[in-house]
Amino acid sequence: MKLLHIISGASPESGGPIQGIRNYHEASHMLGIERTILCFENQADLNSWNFSNTLKLIGLGNANNHWQRNPVLMTWLKKHMLEYDCIIVNGMWTYHSYAALKVMRYFKKQNSNQKIPKIYLMPHGMLDPWFQKEKTRKIKAIRNMVYWHLIEKNVVNQVDAVLFTCYEEMLLAKKTFYGYKPKQEINVGYGIQAPPKKNEIELEAFYNKFNINKSNPYFLFLSRIHFKKGVDLLLKAYNTILQESSNPNVIPDLVIAGSGFDSEYGNGLLKYIEIYPLLKQKVILTGLINAEMKWAAIYGCEAFILPSHQENFGIAVAEALACEKPVLITNKINIYREIEKGGGGIIEEDTLTGTINNLKQWIALDAESKVLMGENAKKIYENNFKNEYAAKKMFDILNQ
Repeated sequence: MKLLHIISGASPESGGPIQGIRNYHEASHMLGIERTILCFENQADLNSWNFSNTLKLIGLGNANNHWQRNPVLMTWLKKHMLEYDCIIVNGMWTYHSYAALKVMRYFKKQNSNQKIPKIYLMPHGMLDPWFQKEKTRKIKAIRNMVYWHLIEKNVVNQVDAVLFTCYEEMLLAKKTFYGYKPKQEINVGYGIQAPPKKNEIELEAFYNKFNINKSNPYFLFLSRIHFKKGVDLLLKAYNTILQESSNPNVIPDLVIAGSGFDSEYGNGLLKYIEIYPLLKQKVILTGLINAEMKWAAIYGCEAFILPSHQENFGIAVAEALACEKPVLITNKINIYREIEKGGGGIIEEDTLTGTINNLKQWIALDAESKVLMGENAKKIYENNFKNEYAAKKMFDILNQ
């Protein structure tokens, strides 16, 4: 089977869809799926991505306008679309989904005997109602509403199926826009690669680089420093726990790993930390860390925490589960149902009260319960989020 992924922006540093494709590529390849990524990057830049040589990368050059319009895309699709069995358009709200649908219509009008590939849309959370309801996004919400009725509704309702990474994402997509009537909705699941084994040398290097006392347990936040991720909630909740405690030294430290403290939002967080000496003492900021350090940080933590307001899947959450780490998350992370059912974490609302309760519940657990929750976390990963599982499910769906 020959499968084409179309993505507008695809830098691996940005994570998201491109990282998801990369995560389960090898498992897909073993099943006989030949995958190609078509993206708006310069071909010369793709050589630095260090992807598997069995995953073909095609760059059409950058699209620098707001709509991400790349005039080369339609020409390329008209020339090559019929070479593929299936096409997955990854993401929404930019030119690439409009172009794919237009070329599909072009071939159907020709009444050719050639087989036209099935075209699927994978929104990757972009149909989540949060984006329309969040008060800081009013202008973007209006823009999306207009764009939905002019263009994107046609894409959603005319592709062969809309693919979702988890059940919760599929449920939420129904609630966002009027006129949402896709031909078919399919929960294809999502997977991540099995993590490397715990490396004591890397763990020691992580401790040393960031002056972490390895005798102290710590909570780990690993994500972008962004309002959507609830970092402000985390710092305020953690500070509340410290201030209320008669012995704050027994409370695990808080390691925050991720880029974005140079933004206006990030600067506000830094100022907040400076106000409270105890908070400043207990919080460790690492900035962006590389892959080896990331796994060391996860293996070294007592629990992973992400009080996000919206996560379509949460790759870092799944990675923590795979490392046998309990996760303290909100019910706005779309894989929370699987985690709640499997007993691999603590789920709360994405509010300050919810985040405080999340931390308090964890701290109140005895050692045996914490170990059991970690064991459950690993089982949740193995039963739901292994890349082999996701690849097989995708293979079966595309072969229907």
